[in-house]
Order: sequence, then structure tokens, then C-alpha cells
Amino acid sequence: MTERGRRDSVQDPSPEPRSRPEPTDLIRSVQRALRVMETVGSTPDGMTAKQIARRCQLNLPTAYHLVRTLVYEGYLIRGDAGRYQVGLAVSDRYADLANTMRGPSTVAEVLRRTVGDTGYSHFLGRIVDGRAAVTAVSEGARSPHVEDLIVGFDDGAHAHALGKALLATMSPQERSGYIRESGMRRYTDFTVTELDALEHDLANLTTRGVYTEVGQFYPGVGCAATVVRDDPDPRHRTVIACTMPIHELRWNGKLMKTRLRRAAEELKALL
Repeated sequence: MTERGRRDSVQDPSPEPRSRPEPTDLIRSVQRALRVMETVGSTPDGMTAKQIARRCQLNLPTAYHLVRTLVYEGYLIRGDAGRYQVGLAVSDRYADLANTMRGPSTVAEVLRRTVGDTGYSHFLGRIVDGRAAVTAVSEGARSPHVEDLIVGFDDGAHAHALGKALLATMSPQERSGYIRESGMRRYTDFTVTELDALEHDLANLTTRGVYTEVGQFYPGVGCAATVVRDDPDPRHRTVIACTMPIHELRWNGKLMKTRLRRAAEELKALL
């Protein structure tokens, strides 16, 4: 038997007995899905569908149906070599539980908690002295370090999502004046460097409520942002953004947008 085979055979647990009597109206598919989540969650390196089927005592077609559903809903992600791992939706459910048990938060706590839930670096941005600036940073281990994105950085608003979100709170005339003063430096081959193209980009992103960029500011890095507070007074306009490897933004984009909106709602209540 191979080392992997020995490991799988050792780890094959029989289901733990339940202390409560079993109801007669249980939905078995839900039970199986939860068993899959528990099993995959206990294996940090992930599992193939065949391993999941064996460990959970399922036939292979059933295992495939369950993992595809869980991937679609964000509770699993399909990684390298077809191995499934726990997805970001699990951290959202943990956040739901934690929120019901926690007292009032501060802005810094919301940022730290969001980083802890997702593993990605998060940033707050505001209009400071007429400039779109980074005003708070909480770094996460899953995000590449972008040396420019530190507190006080106020360049490149046209290139990164935090800046795009703040630019979107301005009128076209205000944006035009802002860009005329700051310019549109090319950071990467994908940076938007024409005002008309930026306006088109912002118009599309505004309808979605989340502003994204893929490799426009820093190679290999994607960024997403949403508006926390849009106020007539520019000094009170606030956005939250996060960075991550481009491939993870493509995998987890939908969930990250949901998580950003949730963090924005928490922050809005505090500002």
C-alpha cells in the first residue's frame, strides 16, 4: 500500500454516534453535504472527490454532485490537481456566529476581523486634503505585500480599486480636475491611462457596487473596493478595499464582494 493509501485508511473515521435520538424527517442530502464539509475541513491539504467519497462512505456520483454544489455556493474551492478545500463562505458563517456573540466594534476591530476571516489585506481610503488617500491598513498573509499601499499613500487613484471607488464619489467635473492635476501614470501594461476609458470603467463598475482592477496597479495583484460612506462633504467619504493574488480574485471574487459589502455595512454604522 502506498503512503497516501495508508494515510487515507488510517484517517477513515466511522461517523461518531449522536447522543440525541434521530428525527424521522431528516434531509439526507443535507447530512451528506455537512459530512463532506467536516471531512474536507479536517484535511488542510484538500481532498479529491474519490477521497471524499471513500471517507464519507458515499458513492462517487453522489460525491461529485455534492462537491460541485458546495463549490458553486462557495463552501468549497477546487484547487490544484482536483483537490477540494474549504471556501470563504465558511468564514462568513463563522463571522455571522461571532457577530451574534460580540459587543460593539471599532473601525480597527472590523478591519482586523475582516482580515482574520479572509486572510487578505484590507485598506480604508478617504479624501484627505482633496486627495484619494489610504488612511488605514490591516495586512493579511494571503495577500502579496504592495509596498506603495501604506497609510498616507495618495497617488494612482486611477489604477487601484480604492482610488477608483473614491473617484466614483466625485462628479465628472471633479474627477476631470482631479485627474488633470494628478495625471494618469502607467503602473503596469494594464493601467488605464485615458480619462475617457476611466470614465467608461467607473460607469460599468458603479452599477455593480464594487470597484475592481486586475493587475492595473501592481503585477499579479487584484484589488476590489466598495464605498462605505458617500457624503456631500468630501472629507467624510470613505471606502474599503482588499488585495489578493489575481487568480484568487477570479476564484473568490463573488464571495469577496459579499464580504466587502458586509464589512462596509459594519463600518458605516461606526462612522
